[in-house]
Amino acid sequence: MTTIQKPLRSRTRQARRQRAARSPRWLLIGAEVGLPVILIAAWWFASAGSTNIFFPPLQTILARLWQLTQTSEFLIDIGSSLGNLVASFVIACLLGVLLGLALGTSRFLSWLLEPVIHFFRAIPPVALVPIFVSLLGFENETRILSITVAALFPVLISTIDGVRANDETLDMVSRVYRLTWSERLFEVVLPAAAPRILSGMQVGLIAAFVVMIASEMLGSSTGLGAKTLLAQQTFTIADMWAGILLLGIFGYLATFLFELFRRRVLRWYIAAQQQERQL
Repeated sequence: MTTIQKPLRSRTRQARRQRAARSPRWLLIGAEVGLPVILIAAWWFASAGSTNIFFPPLQTILARLWQLTQTSEFLIDIGSSLGNLVASFVIACLLGVLLGLALGTSRFLSWLLEPVIHFFRAIPPVALVPIFVSLLGFENETRILSITVAALFPVLISTIDGVRANDETLDMVSRVYRLTWSERLFEVVLPAAAPRILSGMQVGLIAAFVVMIASEMLGSSTGLGAKTLLAQQTFTIADMWAGILLLGIFGYLATFLFELFRRRVLRWYIAAQQQERQL
């Protein structure tokens, strides 16, 4: 093989790897966009002309959803649900990261508290909602506490695992360069643990969304969950379907926005992974 052919073949192989790395991504994006469109179209045609009271046409559901969004009461319910979700998720992330850093760096605290953490983590978050209601009543603070506890444990466990999984070589190098405790924490430990921490936050967001709906359905008169349950109990089925559809949209948007945030924060990590695949 001549010296001219070698670079040409290496470039050809590199171009093939790049095409192979790009094509699945475009396929996934096409599937992510196309599948919901196909499902909505199938729902539209399957329900068109339906006379079943429990399965109204999608056109009727969308028309009712548009009417509901024009009322101030419904907008207040949306604001209450989303406000509780955002506030609880932020509190859970802050507490989870702080406690996870403490437990991940201190063997004594880990030995002392981890059995209790794993005990409460094994309890389904929804099962704790009736306990909080019986102890604290039906106030909005009860719902915030329930959602916070649901999102806390995934963030906490992932932070502990991320801190403990740090490479010992990085710790040795930081000590050789005599970095301060805060410098090691913010420049070595947290960046290395960030992929696992954000993965735990993503799981916690899903748990928080589920418990948000459950907490509103149990003894609350405000929020999307409460209004959806009330519509089911009063046989206003179009309102029930409108609430379910809106909850699904909000759940998808919350996951999508957090994925954008995760990719923004971990762009260096994602770029490093892509580079490793191409080698």
